[in-house]
Amino acid sequence: MNATQTLDAQELAALLHFYADSGVEWLVEDEPVDRFAQFAAQKAAEAEAKMPASARQPQPPQNGSAPAPRTRGETATQNRAAAGARPAAPPSVAVPDSEAVASARFAAESARSLVELKTALEAFTGCNLKNGARSTVFASGDPSSGIMVIGPTPNADDDRDGLPFSGRQGQLLDRMLGAIGLAREAVLLTNIIPWRPPGNRMPSDAELEICRPFLERQVALAEPKLLLLLGNFPARFFFGANGTIHSLRGEWRDITFGGIDAAAIATLHPQELLAAPANKALAWQDLLTFKKRL
Repeated sequence: MNATQTLDAQELAALLHFYADSGVEWLVEDEPVDRFAQFAAQKAAEAEAKMPASARQPQPPQNGSAPAPRTRGETATQNRAAAGARPAAPPSVAVPDSEAVASARFAAESARSLVELKTALEAFTGCNLKNGARSTVFASGDPSSGIMVIGPTPNADDDRDGLPFSGRQGQLLDRMLGAIGLAREAVLLTNIIPWRPPGNRMPSDAELEICRPFLERQVALAEPKLLLLLGNFPARFFFGANGTIHSLRGEWRDITFGGIDAAAIATLHPQELLAAPANKALAWQDLLTFKKRL
């Protein structure tokens, strides 16, 4: 293990970036925890659990004598051990249920512009995902372009910067769009889920239903004509299919979403292309198909 005192600024930044990509959300806790006391209390509890019930009962003092008083040091040690043995109370989180979905729908439908929708989304507290995310990642770009590029969820770079498609994935997407004569400023970039799930896990069905009204309202307000869907999750979400991106990509489909009729095509997500560069040829075919429709 490297001590932080021996790392320069660039090495320390790379280490922190690695932790963020690995799903580490907090580096330190609010209160110090005595791990040695926790371990000792755990061992004592395990040993007591193995004893017969009669042996665990406190024995009454014999001959009328009072139990020996505890010293201040013994009492403090036992209190610390007991405190360490008690699990920390979990943070208060929202419960994904029908009330949360109804609250999300009301907040989304009350927004009359994308600016108001962003404000409503940032104030919304009905989704568990927001409790573990640093940023609410809202759409960016030109809402009047008639083009929306939609990904699945924010990654660690998006969560850090508060913008969709940041970091290496964003750089690759910029090159993909540039290859067909587009720039990120000339389209509307967004994700289905506005908060990064812990450890980049997939959102649950309940979390998806809570976030759905905000995406529907984004589409309704932007009124896009063309949708470019990146990856498995967006393709399945919009097409209502269970196939992989390789079976869903490359074909135009007419959809209705948020009360708006649009044409959508799916292709591989930049992260999938970074992991398997050989698939760039497939993505290039999809981009050419998209370009013909512009």
